[in-house]
Amino acid sequence: MDNSEIYSCRQSAGRYAVSIRNRQEIVSALATFCKDKNIRSGEISGIGAVDKAVLRFFNPQTKQYVDRTFTGQMEIAGLAGNISTLDGEIYLHLHITLGCEDYSAKAGHLLSAVLSGAGEFFITDFGTELKRTFDPDLRLNCYDF
Repeated sequence: MDNSEIYSCRQSAGRYAVSIRNRQEIVSALATFCKDKNIRSGEISGIGAVDKAVLRFFNPQTKQYVDRTFTGQMEIAGLAGNISTLDGEIYLHLHITLGCEDYSAKAGHLLSAVLSGAGEFFITDFGTELKRTFDPDLRLNCYDF
């Protein structure tokens, strides 16, 4: 499938350098890339800039996520995460740190973010499938070894 309007990439020895196009939503673009390349497990890191992001914070007492939206130009100081599958579909677990104009930082689980400038990511394909299942006690999607 040609998704050149979403991303471009270069591969070297099981690793990919991925450039996501400006104005794309990061999580869906990375998931599309993983589907296109049939990456079922791996790791992701990246940098770039966004102007809108929705972060999540898991409250262990309530076992619920609290979502918060941030707007304004922000630098992706670091994005780190992993790739696995849940119910046969690509599942991305991503954390992000965003640097703001006043040099403060926002961080948490990345639910969504829209690029405003460059989005440069490295993806390592582990070459196997890593499955997750929902743990009802933790109320989280955990590795299923």
